[in-house]
Amino acid sequence: MNMSFYTGAVGAWQQQERMNVQANNIANVNNYGFKAERATFHHLMYGNVMGIDNENLPRGTGTKMAKASVDFYSSNGYQDTGRTFDFAIVGNGFFALYDLGTGEVSFTRDGAFMMASFEVPPDEDAEPEIDPITGEEIPPENTLEWRLSDNEGRCVLDREGNFIVIDPQDRQAELDIGVFDYRIYDGMLHADSGRFTPIEKNGDLYMGTGEVKRGMIELSNVDLAQELSKVIESQRAYGYALRMVQTSDEIEQTINGLPN
Repeated sequence: MNMSFYTGAVGAWQQQERMNVQANNIANVNNYGFKAERATFHHLMYGNVMGIDNENLPRGTGTKMAKASVDFYSSNGYQDTGRTFDFAIVGNGFFALYDLGTGEVSFTRDGAFMMASFEVPPDEDAEPEIDPITGEEIPPENTLEWRLSDNEGRCVLDREGNFIVIDPQDRQAELDIGVFDYRIYDGMLHADSGRFTPIEKNGDLYMGTGEVKRGMIELSNVDLAQELSKVIESQRAYGYALRMVQTSDEIEQTINGLPN
């Protein structure tokens, strides 16, 4: 009886975790380049452990969500936007983004970029200029540079790992946007809705084979109908699990109320 109680409680808890994954997918259904997550379950270890007074206690019952695997391979296609700084990767690979604040390099399929201005400090060995009138030294100043960026201040990297500088007078010029890839995708961490950070098991980074298309954007691969179906499944499973807990509790109350 206690086993059924624990199984029902764990089941309700894990269905709530599954619902969180589905809710995140639905929230990102219109986010460019988003890759949906799939809840993966495995059974807990069945058996007992020795407790106080040699009492056998359940070690684990039911199933739990092991991880939320990212679906990197399915696609809902591309949208032709015609915008100058929209890019899509046809094939495998990711765009690389560099965070100036933290130095973190992350990867994304969301190519909705923009032209952003950045202040570039002078070189350490830059010599000061001399004022032709007063003869005083003028210390080097920061210069303004336009770079290809995402909407949150990160810089897009080219094939050599450098920032992509844009000439504001020639915005249609060809840009050498880098496409990078890993042989193993499993385990890559969702940094936010559309960015990923690699882990050790993903292996070495190499140049991707995907082709960059300008004026296009990759759509989210979330299938809304499928996600809503899974929400209904989780709701019903959650209800069944709670019903199991309630029934187990009623049985225990009945047994405890029996006369000695």
